[in-house]
Amino acid sequence: MEFWQILKKRHCVRQFDSEHKVSDELIEGLIYAGHRCPSAGNIHPEDFVVVRDKKTKEKLAEAALSQMFVAEAPVIIVVIADIEKTAAHYSERGRNLYAIQDAAAATENIFLAATDLGLAICWVGAFDEEEVQKILGLKSNQRPLTILPIGYEK
Repeated sequence: MEFWQILKKRHCVRQFDSEHKVSDELIEGLIYAGHRCPSAGNIHPEDFVVVRDKKTKEKLAEAALSQMFVAEAPVIIVVIADIEKTAAHYSERGRNLYAIQDAAAATENIFLAATDLGLAICWVGAFDEEEVQKILGLKSNQRPLTILPIGYEK
């Protein structure tokens, strides 16, 4: 698919075919795309947590203000940023802006790559950060910034 076609086709999906699995190979491709984002100082604080476990997906959906469609997706990628990694180079601006921008750029790359691969995806930003940190066992420097349910459209 050409770039401009991807932009036109891209949209958020909130109904997933829970029976149609997403291969590890496709998820690896999405993560590769996420890491190919631009980054302040080429620091790349972004990282990704892949969730396939049903109970964990349900907990994430609850943490996402009870947006239960999140749990219907066969896989979820949570985009996180190591805010201290960027802060070490750029102080507060790195912690409060650059790390967030870098994670947003990674999210957009994943979103566009998913569209190109024929996958359905939704950008979920409404969630309880502390609860997501707890569910995923993240450290205090690992800030979850987007939840991306991924699968095939119903």
